[in-house]
Amino acid sequence: MPTTVKDMLAAANAAVPRISAEEAKALHAKGEAVFIDLREPPELAASGTVPGALPIPRGLLEFRADPESPERNPAFQKPVVITYCASGGRAALAGKLLQELGYKDVRNLGGFKDWVAAGGEVQKA
Repeated sequence: MPTTVKDMLAAANAAVPRISAEEAKALHAKGEAVFIDLREPPELAASGTVPGALPIPRGLLEFRADPESPERNPAFQKPVVITYCASGGRAALAGKLLQELGYKDVRNLGGFKDWVAAGGEVQKA
């Protein structure tokens, strides 16, 4: 039987711990995490982003996060990787992919709206 997106999301949500916006804000303040914004450029332009987040659309993540890729951003060396998107689905799938690439501490913030609702700072994209 083929795998469905629903199955993939369930597996990703089971593998990647969800982090609250408050926990994410604390890690952001300490500079201990790299934030990955998986939304597309028009989404970022419309709403902004977490300050310092790496804007990497979901379709490019493998190429930008691969430890052997020349396109890999040095920020991926931080001990914690936090993914987020518009509602959390892309973030969960991306988190699971990052685990498969060898990242040990990956967390899913969920949606950017969760960050904003918790009073997280927003930077224009």
